[in-house]
Amino acid sequence: MINKVILVGNVGKDPDVRYFDNNEGVANFPLATTEPGFTTRDGRQIPERTEWHNITVRRGLVKVAESYIRKGTQLYIEGRLRTRSYEQDGVTKYITEVIADTLKLLGKKSDNPAVNDNQSTAQTASPPGGNNFAPQSQNEPTGNEGFSAGDNEDTPQEDDLPF
Repeated sequence: MINKVILVGNVGKDPDVRYFDNNEGVANFPLATTEPGFTTRDGRQIPERTEWHNITVRRGLVKVAESYIRKGTQLYIEGRLRTRSYEQDGVTKYITEVIADTLKLLGKKSDNPAVNDNQSTAQTASPPGGNNFAPQSQNEPTGNEGFSAGDNEDTPQEDDLPF
């Protein structure tokens, strides 16, 4: 079975980042995707439609979210859907979220609100242990970096191309 989601959209608010006692973390933020409006053949106007998605990142992507993602940042996200439930005032509520496995910062550096905020802290975005979750640049993201939850310098990256 396949459970795969690919989204391109804009972050709706700064990530909510939490760390636990075991130094593991989680970050949550909303992502908006918009389908453009159009006019039908009979002249009827169909307005644009925006969908909001709850995004959750874990492992090394938490540091990336904390350092580089802000409200308005344009992202490419690959992940999987997860639905969970909770009780509030005796009523069971359900929430569907995207667990991100890969994310890429899109757009230009000047379009990313986090670039100006992190000029002095961008060098500390790489987590300890040699993981390469932070961009290659010493000072700021270039706008097209890809980050995967499983990226690790110790693990050789192989192409899955058949040739």
